[in-house]
Amino acid sequence: MNYFDHSATTKPNKEVLDTFIRVNQEFYANPASLHELGVDAQTLLSRARKQIADMLKTDATKVIFTSGGTESNHFAIHGLAKNLQGRGKHIITSNIEHPSVLESMIQLEHQGFEVEILPVDNKGLISVEEVKVRLRKDTILVSIMHINNELGSMQPIENLASVIHDNSRAVFHVDAIQSYGKYSVTFPLLGADVLTLSSHKFNGLKGSGIVAWKDNVLFEPVIVGGGQEFGLRSGTVPVAQAVAFSKAMRLAFENQDMMLTKYVQWNRKLRSSMDNFKDVRILSPDDAAAHILTISVRHIKGEVLVNALQAKGIIVSTSSACSSKQTKISHVIKAIGLSDDFTKGVIRISLGTSNTNQQIEHFIEQFSIIMKQLKGE
Repeated sequence: MNYFDHSATTKPNKEVLDTFIRVNQEFYANPASLHELGVDAQTLLSRARKQIADMLKTDATKVIFTSGGTESNHFAIHGLAKNLQGRGKHIITSNIEHPSVLESMIQLEHQGFEVEILPVDNKGLISVEEVKVRLRKDTILVSIMHINNELGSMQPIENLASVIHDNSRAVFHVDAIQSYGKYSVTFPLLGADVLTLSSHKFNGLKGSGIVAWKDNVLFEPVIVGGGQEFGLRSGTVPVAQAVAFSKAMRLAFENQDMMLTKYVQWNRKLRSSMDNFKDVRILSPDDAAAHILTISVRHIKGEVLVNALQAKGIIVSTSSACSSKQTKISHVIKAIGLSDDFTKGVIRISLGTSNTNQQIEHFIEQFSIIMKQLKGE
């Protein structure tokens, strides 16, 4: 199978799996235990935490491990909002955020917070000026994703950070789950106050995420108990997953420039091939992230295209894995104002480290055959 669904998940790197197995076999003790085995596990955990912090350019005391991207976003949003509610309850986000962000916002609204959801344009981009206008004295949190998982739209995070910090006291949370390993993600570069990542998006393990932050950011604990993870997320820390996370981050960072060059080339080739079909519309903007290309075919259901491609040994998804099993149109597709004749025919081609030039050529060839069968083009 030629796999083009890397934005949904990636195949774990063999080195990451080997690390996970070795640590589970040799450092299986509870890192909170006082005996020698526990101390060894804690030492390894601390080393992994520092390596992650160094790659993001923050301090090791400002990284906690979670069960994945959804929990990371939930923790960041709820933890920040609860801690900051003494100085206000106004929160800003966009209407194309991941469901883990939007659903967290709904929960906060039910708890008395005022959430302002800003629209995006037809490229899936938020207006920096609109954010500036919407900032208030009681704005405590702004949460905007870096790369949209359905379109690949890249938000102007650096500009947003400047506007937010210059015009408010709000904390700026950035969901960088689709970014790491494809584009550089550090606190100085993006200007964010809080970042969330998920390992399985860059050839790491599922069920493994982090929240990282800069100085002067405080959270209300979301999971209480034994006081692990600096008292912010109680529960026995899975050392092997933490070490594997660090390993996956390092490998992704080392390969990032080489892979991005490939993604740019493949994206251009795919875009060029789509120009041959009058009933195909490219939804990802020209300056979108290179590893995501979302298209739509007029009057053809996305599920039909997914199944037809799968029959040719090609795996893609509809607009996102989170919405692919639902019959309703994705909230992201609605947000960009796509015309009715294209809304149901959306598929996402997301590139990753397992792809090759030959696979790109195979996709183009087979897609052309399918289009001729379905459209007579």
